[in-house]
Amino acid sequence: MTRRLPSLNAMRAFESAARHLSFTLAAEELHVTQAAVSHQIKALEEHLGMPVFKRLNRALILTPAGQALFPAVSEALDIMASAVDRLHHQDQSGELTVTTMDSFAATWLVPKLGRFRRSNPDIDVRITTSDESVDFDRVNIDMAIRYGAGDWPGLSVERLMTEEVFPVCAPSLLQSGPPLTSPADLMNHTLLHDDLRVDWRMWLMATGQDNIDSSKGPGYQHSNLVLLAAEQGDGVALARSVLVQHSLATGRLVKPFDFAIPGEYAYYIVCPEANLKRPKVKAFREWLIAEAGASVTSLAQHS
Repeated sequence: MTRRLPSLNAMRAFESAARHLSFTLAAEELHVTQAAVSHQIKALEEHLGMPVFKRLNRALILTPAGQALFPAVSEALDIMASAVDRLHHQDQSGELTVTTMDSFAATWLVPKLGRFRRSNPDIDVRITTSDESVDFDRVNIDMAIRYGAGDWPGLSVERLMTEEVFPVCAPSLLQSGPPLTSPADLMNHTLLHDDLRVDWRMWLMATGQDNIDSSKGPGYQHSNLVLLAAEQGDGVALARSVLVQHSLATGRLVKPFDFAIPGEYAYYIVCPEANLKRPKVKAFREWLIAEAGASVTSLAQHS
């Protein structure tokens, strides 16, 4: 059903003028000129085909039509204002859905989320995990954290963290296993593989080790699984610095060598440009950036 309604500006001008019984006070309230209010009232009366105000020498009164219209217009504007206020409140608090990779969530993001909750108790972060690109028009996702080359067309893409790649192992492996004092000693150890991203062959080539078979050893689809295997003493893992930070800090894993190579990819905050203006998205983005900065400092301390 098509609604034949006057413009919203005309209705706002009428409601304010009827409440104050003054075009001057309505103009001050609406931050427009008195002539603008008068123009909107005239447009409303033309739409209705009848006057809504009776203009006296020093007074303004409502006509019967104006008296009938005023309560309905006032209530309608109140309803719209309340709805807008609720939307603003929901955008400042409530649920915030973030999608990221399983390994990043398990090893970096989730262990830190308590700090965000303590400083933003009205925002309920919901974490979903996926490696796929996000169609923000089709799914209810506020923000994504992705690992890659930064090529997500049509979206705001902001680099969060870069990383380094280096071997790690359990402390017990250094104490009871074969010597592990130089990269050449890896010949006598089991190499653990991250099947998706990290390549032992590249790291060994960078250290000049061309006599070690980089293809041997068990593989794991997710980085957090290969780190878990390393923590259990199953072998030496080639770790991504961002994901191994907590394990190094707690001593569950150690770096047998100082040598590292730059990671091929980086972590990015990805979302529609408009989402960055929303208060709860903005709050989470700023927190992520602060935590990323703290991670760089922590990694340097444990290098």
